[in-house]
Amino acid sequence: MKLQIFVRDCAKSQRTSSVQVELDQVGTVAWIAKNITETRWDDPPYKINASGLQVPIGYKTIATSAVHYNGVLEYDAHSIYGFSQAIATHKALQGLEGKRPFILSRSTYVGSGKYAAHWTGDNQGTWEDLKYSISTMINFGIFGVPMVGSDICGFYPAPTEELCNRWIEVGAFYPFSRDHANYYSPRQELYQWDSVAKSARNALGMRYKILPYLYTLNYEAHTTGAPIARPLFFSFPDYTECYGLSTQFLLGSSLMISPVLEQGKSQVKALFPPGSWYNMFDMTQSITSEGGQYVTLDAPLHVVNVHLYQNSILPMQQGGLISKEARMTPFTLLVSFPAGATDGKAAGKLFLDDDELQEMKLGSGSATYVDFYATVSEGTVKLWSEVQESKFALDKGWKIVKVTVLGLGGSGAPSSLEVDGKPVTGASNIELSSLEQKYITNLEVGDEKKKIMMVEVDGLEIPVGKNFAVSWKMGVSG
Repeated sequence: MKLQIFVRDCAKSQRTSSVQVELDQVGTVAWIAKNITETRWDDPPYKINASGLQVPIGYKTIATSAVHYNGVLEYDAHSIYGFSQAIATHKALQGLEGKRPFILSRSTYVGSGKYAAHWTGDNQGTWEDLKYSISTMINFGIFGVPMVGSDICGFYPAPTEELCNRWIEVGAFYPFSRDHANYYSPRQELYQWDSVAKSARNALGMRYKILPYLYTLNYEAHTTGAPIARPLFFSFPDYTECYGLSTQFLLGSSLMISPVLEQGKSQVKALFPPGSWYNMFDMTQSITSEGGQYVTLDAPLHVVNVHLYQNSILPMQQGGLISKEARMTPFTLLVSFPAGATDGKAAGKLFLDDDELQEMKLGSGSATYVDFYATVSEGTVKLWSEVQESKFALDKGWKIVKVTVLGLGGSGAPSSLEVDGKPVTGASNIELSSLEQKYITNLEVGDEKKKIMMVEVDGLEIPVGKNFAVSWKMGVSG
């Protein structure tokens, strides 16, 4: 249905311009005129490519010559209108409930992330938009909106089954992860296809295990402004090869996601910046990139490649059907050293709080912060923690039950395990085991390949809220 209307020019009230509009099937007005009005605000010298259609700046929104209260032009207020609404809504919800609000907005501006999360709008269920979702997410993190994500599987039209498989494998690692579609689109919940449900269980299962890490990244974003999802150059500023890369991304500085973004592919060519990387779904697999290199990874339909970088300590939990349940499960610590390390360091951190508090902060008695450290030197591995404000974590009863250390040099069985300075005897339930890890790429040192070991300490009962120290000796081949 089309109709002709007249719009009064707010900046030049003596003139009006004829505008033809069209109503779509749900009654939304879609502007199809070449010019909404003829003012310099509606047709400014600096043009934008509105909606990719080379249309006027006021296309599908209020004319930029419209005047707000106190004479403020829409031209000056448009981009910060949603920002101001987020601030007002945030304050109102805090006043009503006394709890931390979760506000999701499509109308955001630089810095809106202090008050609201963002989803990237009406994306299409296409391979191209799946690929664009990564650069969009990275950009918003840099804009100061760290809690961001795109509609998984696309907002419209209907995605293919294969596309939805690959999209959840990316979207499970968006800071804001949501499958969402147009009311008029066919159903696309992840369980609509058995294959997509399998991919979702795999990818979302990993997301739920790394929730402690993601939540700590939220705290870091809140206190420092650092993005949650980051381009690779954030961690590797001197490695110029990754400057233009937008098909992979980092969560924090430790986890790299390398998804399949093309139809019909069962492999992905991923860039590995210099250092050692460990497969999160099979920790026996490692990739060491001396100066940085591309590696072709297997990625059948239900597999997404997620790698942990060296020198990291990743706090994890055991997952669950809902996040509230997952966050009450026991903790494990995953420690990564450079492959074959006989001398190295690693570090990580963990923030825990009552997640309904109005603000993420220490000092209230309802939060705990833990720094984790690890070293390997002269055949001895040490892991310890330094806890700030222990009461909250101790009251919750959280325990660390397992430690896994990747990339250790040497061979033979580890021995002489100590926990808090006390030797662990055979009568204890604590088990110390090791397994040789595999290289996906060839790494030679002289004429001899380094051997790398994964060591696990299981059966621990270490309170998260208490300083601890664990150490052992690495075996040496005879």
